[in-house]
Amino acid sequence: MSLWWAFKAPKTDKKLPVYMRLIELQQLFRFLEADKRKFALRNHVMFKLLATTGMRRQELVDMTWEQLDLEWDTVRIYGKGNKERVLPLHPMVLPLIQKYREQLEPFRLHPKEPVFTNYLGRQLDPRGLHRIFKEVLQHAGLPPHRFTLHHLRHTFATLLLRSQDDSSSKVDIRTLQELLGHESLATTSIYTHVDLEQKNK
Repeated sequence: MSLWWAFKAPKTDKKLPVYMRLIELQQLFRFLEADKRKFALRNHVMFKLLATTGMRRQELVDMTWEQLDLEWDTVRIYGKGNKERVLPLHPMVLPLIQKYREQLEPFRLHPKEPVFTNYLGRQLDPRGLHRIFKEVLQHAGLPPHRFTLHHLRHTFATLLLRSQDDSSSKVDIRTLQELLGHESLATTSIYTHVDLEQKNK
């Protein structure tokens, strides 16, 4: 008699994170670059920031102009427990931020003002940002039910690890932990499993 039913698959502590494949991220970026609707530039900056820094959605909506250092191309983030970390800004977002600044009224550029606001001129909240993201996915031809804002964070971490083929320049797991603002290295290590899974396919 077969005993296949007696063997159980080994349990894992956490499910592997869902993330966008590079081709899907490029599809999203192409739409953002071509979009001409109202608030298109704001959305362009927001979603490229999320995808290239790995910051959380709450950290994005809480961001004020004084946190951006365009001289050193960095952004200071206040994460969980008000823990600070400084993230590098990707060269692709720098001209977008400058262009976005130029279209805003002077009072909106006060250091304490939120960088991103809704159609009423008030600070965006995470729920509103989530709704905008779903609409952008729809227009970009990507399945809105499949991805959330947190998946952009997963995408940043996964693609950062996978893009470094040369072991001498590979991103250290502790560096990734600092970029993501994780308290525990174990939380960050889940991305090494994703990287390993892809290499074994």
